[in-house]
Amino acid sequence: MSSVHDFTVKDIDGNEMALSQYQGTVLLLVNVASKCGLTPQYEGLQSLQGRYGDKGFTVIGFPCNQFADQEPGTEAEIKTFCSTQYRVTFPMAAKLEVNGPARHPLYEYLAGETAAFPGDITWNFEKFLVGKLGEVVHRFSPKVTPDSEELASSIDAVLDG
Repeated sequence: MSSVHDFTVKDIDGNEMALSQYQGTVLLLVNVASKCGLTPQYEGLQSLQGRYGDKGFTVIGFPCNQFADQEPGTEAEIKTFCSTQYRVTFPMAAKLEVNGPARHPLYEYLAGETAAFPGDITWNFEKFLVGKLGEVVHRFSPKVTPDSEELASSIDAVLDG
């Protein structure tokens, strides 16, 4: 696999979601959780979607229950939580694993030994900025919030590039 666009994941409704449909779009891939101290980052992620969505950008959320069981619900429960609590409109995937032996192949590409930014995912809300050709251009720790200047300037640079 040579690009994020080479992967397919299940969406929150259980349907196949080929990431190739996002060719030409800048992506922010984020492992998310509903019962985490960082969960309010959903608000900022939705704000980024609103700010940049019509400029060729989208956030994709990847629920994960690997960090202190902070995403214990079903996909239906996660979808309801995101839409009612944070009015999320960006695409959401089905729950997956981001670390360990059952790590989803997409996350092996994003964070595995041969990745552009290797190393295990440290916590919920770690972010990968992906360019229009599917290349990973930046990795942000969970501490970098969606409303940070660092993230916004990186998105701007990739959109303009």
